Amino acid sequence: MSADFWASYASGAIGILIGNRLDVLKVRAQASGGSTINLGPLDYTTNLERFTALFRGAAAPILGYGALNSILFMTFNRSLTLMDPSIFDYTKLAGVDLGKIWVAGAVGGLATFVVSAPSELIKCRAQLVVDGQDSSYGVLKDIWKHRGFRGFYFGGTITAVRDAIGYGWYFWSYELSKRLLLSRQPDPFIPPTAADVLISGGIAGVVTWVSIYPLDVIKTRLQTQPAWQPERQGLLPGAHANSRHVRTSVDVAREVWRTCGFAGFYRGVGICSLRAFVVNAVQWYAYERIMAFYASSG
Repeated sequence: MSADFWASYASGAIGILIGNRLDVLKVRAQASGGSTINLGPLDYTTNLERFTALFRGAAAPILGYGALNSILFMTFNRSLTLMDPSIFDYTKLAGVDLGKIWVAGAVGGLATFVVSAPSELIKCRAQLVVDGQDSSYGVLKDIWKHRGFRGFYFGGTITAVRDAIGYGWYFWSYELSKRLLLSRQPDPFIPPTAADVLISGGIAGVVTWVSIYPLDVIKTRLQTQPAWQPERQGLLPGAHANSRHVRTSVDVAREVWRTCGFAGFYRGVGICSLRAFVVNAVQWYAYERIMAFYASSG
């Protein structure tokens, strides 16, 4: 397979391993405040429980996010090449219009829906121990038992919108940050230093999450409703079974506004920004270095 497939797959898995504990705290913060969700135990009695808690809900995103990252980067790279055939290296985009980079990022984000929606659903429900399920495998079995295949795309619409907008800003802000840092160099195509990549990746992660955080709050609360009910909205045909109890994205948004006001849409944004900076700094560094290794060995 292509270099960008393996580079993005490996960097995605590394990012999840590094940032999972902070992601657990982010999801807990988003689901708190006027919610009936059981947030699960915060105190652990043994060292083993403390250690395993660091990776609660990580199995689904580790397996899924590598694939998601591959879809994201490969779709981004191919889309951008279609818009600008002059590109000769996916890690060297100096001179490429930033508007095209945003559009290619949004297309890539939308393409990840097939992996993003189910992995986000499983991850969030495992992290919050919804309906007593505290592992990704337990959540997966519960979804299959009660909702079948369509159940894995519960909350799919808002997940797709979040990803399209977020990844547009993700690639846009990374490239802009890298260009600003490299502007002191006479050659815009000179390889960036480790510091340049780490800083640009971290900034891109923070910009992305701040831009879509209200959507992510709504998505988290929508997907972590305690009782399984059919979804009234979705991207898949037929995923709109009638139910009196299920909350839609609009219902969740109104509830957040009513109970917490504007601040409720940014609950947990601090811990999320910290996680985003660390995870995306490392992720972009791994991606750029693996791509450089393939370029030098090929």
